[in-house]
Amino acid sequence: MISQQTIQQILSRIDIIEIVGSFVKLKKRGTNYLGLCPFHNEKTPSFTVSPAKEIYKCFGCGRSGNTISFLMEHEKYSYTEALRWLAARYNVEVEEKELSPEQRQQQQLADSLYILNGFAQKFFSDALFNTEEGQDIGLSYLKERGFNEEIMRKFQLGYCPDQRDTFARAALAAQYNPEYLQKSGLVVLRDEKLIDNYRGRIIFPVHNQTGKVIGFGARIIRSNDRAPKYINTPENEIYVKSKILYGSYQARQAIDKADECLLVEGYTDVISLHQAGIENVVASGGTSLTIDQLRLVRKYTHHLTIIYDGDNAGIKAALRGLDLALEEGLDVKLVLIPDKEDPDSYVRRIGAAAFRDFVAANKKDVILFQLEVALKDAANDTNKKAAVVNQVAETIARINKAEDFTRQQDYIRQSAELLHIEETGLHTLVNKYIRERIAKQESKAAANTASAEAADAAAAPMPNDEESLNLLFRHEQNERGMIRALLDYGLRSWDEQTLVADYILAESIDLIDLIDNKRLLKILDLFKDWYQQGFEPTAKSFLYYEDQELSTLAVSVMEFHYELSPNWKDHYEGKIVTPDDLYKEDVQSTMLYLKLRKIKRLMEENQTDLGKPHTEEELSMLLQTHKHLKELERTLLHDLGTVIVK
Repeated sequence: MISQQTIQQILSRIDIIEIVGSFVKLKKRGTNYLGLCPFHNEKTPSFTVSPAKEIYKCFGCGRSGNTISFLMEHEKYSYTEALRWLAARYNVEVEEKELSPEQRQQQQLADSLYILNGFAQKFFSDALFNTEEGQDIGLSYLKERGFNEEIMRKFQLGYCPDQRDTFARAALAAQYNPEYLQKSGLVVLRDEKLIDNYRGRIIFPVHNQTGKVIGFGARIIRSNDRAPKYINTPENEIYVKSKILYGSYQARQAIDKADECLLVEGYTDVISLHQAGIENVVASGGTSLTIDQLRLVRKYTHHLTIIYDGDNAGIKAALRGLDLALEEGLDVKLVLIPDKEDPDSYVRRIGAAAFRDFVAANKKDVILFQLEVALKDAANDTNKKAAVVNQVAETIARINKAEDFTRQQDYIRQSAELLHIEETGLHTLVNKYIRERIAKQESKAAANTASAEAADAAAAPMPNDEESLNLLFRHEQNERGMIRALLDYGLRSWDEQTLVADYILAESIDLIDLIDNKRLLKILDLFKDWYQQGFEPTAKSFLYYEDQELSTLAVSVMEFHYELSPNWKDHYEGKIVTPDDLYKEDVQSTMLYLKLRKIKRLMEENQTDLGKPHTEEELSMLLQTHKHLKELERTLLHDLGTVIVK
């Protein structure tokens, strides 16, 4: 873990314009900077970066954040990876928190393997491009396959010389640890000597999300060799096959922009499609999709299109991991390449444009396709058909996201038609599997202390009509307005004795029960704690807060104020009023809206009480309360109107 002191050093040096500007072309516009949003396709710039607030916001797609969240969104880094990237950029030495001896040893091993793999990648690439053997054998083979040098360098392809220990000798001469060399899979020990494991093979480096080489795939060139066609890095501290999708580093931004991930089987499929200009593609290596691989896809998009060979093996490979994909909320489509070809050969034969058209025209819904294959296999066998019904019901039941309810119902309807059974019967069976899954989840969650919060959230009443949803949205806007006022103006003067923070915190005591968004309440509580301890919290106090969800929420409530053209002073005399000049009116109107909501809620509760049986004395008290609340409401509405007029 990175120490807090290192984090503070990094944060103190961050220049958001410099960092974001290295990925997005920015043009100064007033006090802010403007550019084309890197998160969605647009022709008119709506991506705004504020150096003063140290945040960005796109007014087209709504994405916002700070420098670290930009790197996490754009480069798909984790929080720690983003910090390390910034540390390297600003030459900050990373100091680690105190680790146990075992943790320190494991981290040192991982760091050593990264360094060793980096050395190996450079050695293999140099052997491919700059040695006679590499050019005659490796480079000529790749060019025969149709790969150009630009794409080879993009994926850092290489070649391992055919001699027994060329790489091993070079690594030992560079003083790399023999034990780590074996652990990396680059060499093996034979007759007490280290020999190269990948000799005479084309080398495909595998990268993690930050671009570091974590392992290799090595393809044999000689057709008459009985050795395995591919050799892959054995699993170690940095290479875990179930967590890797080949090409994800090179494809990450293209997937994000296309909002679709194409999944193929092999290294060459990925490289050929990239060379053809189709860059939103990764490879699974032909293995069953794992939960970690699917979550890696979901970081970029919810749309997964599997492109596999059209033979039986390809179909079976495409359907593996389907249930896991549905549970992760991915929309999965399937495209089968015809004529016993693979994506590599097919895109070469028909070209990039035709390949794109083919994929778009031949996407099959993977659940319905699976059902068709199973029905074909079952034929007229009643027992097999019954098993198919159960299988498809269990599969549909795994679509468990609330937003996918309509999709689930469509699957039930279409599947019932294909199975020639009653839709209500299939619906009942799907619900049975849903209940069973929920029961299992609940039994596991019972031992988890965090389940209480999830239960509260699930039990909260949800609005069921458009008017209620709009009301909920407006209410949250009021709450967010109070937090924004606290962050933007908290340390400004309210009157001669107090600050805005004193006013808001005092007034909010009776309004806390109105705040439905508990994360907004947490920001309020944190601000109050810091303020009472003598700190002076501002928006920047939350900008790089360790809780990323809270930091993102704080950024989202901050505003980009409209800017006046400097030319206005040539046409208007006197001071031009800006939002900053009206901060007191802004704060007051925000708090008045919340107070008005409080009064309305009390009036509704009082009205409900009036509908119940009461004594004359109780009824008189309730009527007096109603009258008092109405007077308060009129006063607030008057005050609110006065503030708005100002």
